Amino acid sequence: MRFKSFDVIPHGTTFDFVGKRHIAVALSLAANLAVIVWAMPFVHGLNFGVDFAGGTEMEVKFGKQVDPGVIRRSVEELGFKDASVQTYGPEADNSYLIRVGRIALLGADEVATVAKAVSAKFPIQGAPSFNPELGDKIDFQFQGVQPTTAELKSVIEAAGVRVREVREEAGLAAGTHSFAVITYGIQDKVERDLQSRFAAEKPEVRRVEYVGPAVGRELRNQGFKAILLAMGLIVLYVGVRFDFRFSPGVIIALLHDAVITFGFFAFTGREFNLTSVAVILTVVGYSVNDTVVVYDRIRENQGKFQGKRLAEIVNLSINDVLGRTFLTSFATALSLIGLLIFGVGTIWDFSMAMLVGIVSGTYSTWFIAAPMTIWLEERAAKAKARAA
Repeated sequence: MRFKSFDVIPHGTTFDFVGKRHIAVALSLAANLAVIVWAMPFVHGLNFGVDFAGGTEMEVKFGKQVDPGVIRRSVEELGFKDASVQTYGPEADNSYLIRVGRIALLGADEVATVAKAVSAKFPIQGAPSFNPELGDKIDFQFQGVQPTTAELKSVIEAAGVRVREVREEAGLAAGTHSFAVITYGIQDKVERDLQSRFAAEKPEVRRVEYVGPAVGRELRNQGFKAILLAMGLIVLYVGVRFDFRFSPGVIIALLHDAVITFGFFAFTGREFNLTSVAVILTVVGYSVNDTVVVYDRIRENQGKFQGKRLAEIVNLSINDVLGRTFLTSFATALSLIGLLIFGVGTIWDFSMAMLVGIVSGTYSTWFIAAPMTIWLEERAAKAKARAA
């Protein structure tokens, strides 16, 4: 039984990839430098999501289209000067992401006012506990006479702070009673203002996320460490599987693909969050898959064509697997195009960044990884000759 085949790239192709490496390296250097400069905080910076920047993020859907600038100004008038608003999903959905750099509406002065009002009525055990990174929540400990939840709520609201809920909890020590007071926070304030200003558009809060700044910094650092660790392990694998002479080419190709994918978020202003880290890790893995196929063919051809220069073997090997590399990338891109058409929000960002990464990974397989290995070999040979 014979299978019919359709060759997108004809067999016997002899494109000179190695000969074009100088042009490819110049283009790649220019692109990578542009991304790095643009991503600098003092030039443009990244649009870090709430995962990394910390703060409160609200997804709000309106009944009809509203200017994001008008929404941002209305939020800023509430006292959130660092507010940002961006369209979320397709324009027809009329959904927006509102982000502010705080997760607690209460300030130290308000907490002190509440503590003074409560201590005037009931004997507080120690100072009340309040952490602005954990939200609008004040914990009280009472010794001896304790208030009811209704009495405590009444005293706090008389001090000018609206209370959402008062929960009675077990005391930390014998003879004490603990109460957790949840006050109205950022979500309530923003939602109430939007419903007042945009009553005709019928705003609806669909989702709210809170991340403290310390947690955000930790997530960001761990995300970048994960990328570096993955790249290091891949380089180690290539060195063990083939030869450590090939590892520098892999390092350059992986860095190239990671930076280009990173550039999608830098230049478009799309939100950079934990999903973005997953994209870069996926692109790095995808890129090295194609590179390993080329290196495997180089190793086979070195045994078959002994005496040929490495540059000729590399060119021959890349051309041998050219159709396979192209068709694999094309098939993967087709599934991403479907997600781009029907996906919204984070799904769309993931798919678009992946598509950019796949194009970059295919390009780096042909023009960066193996050709850079030849360049490094040539430099090493020249250095050895000069030393001799």
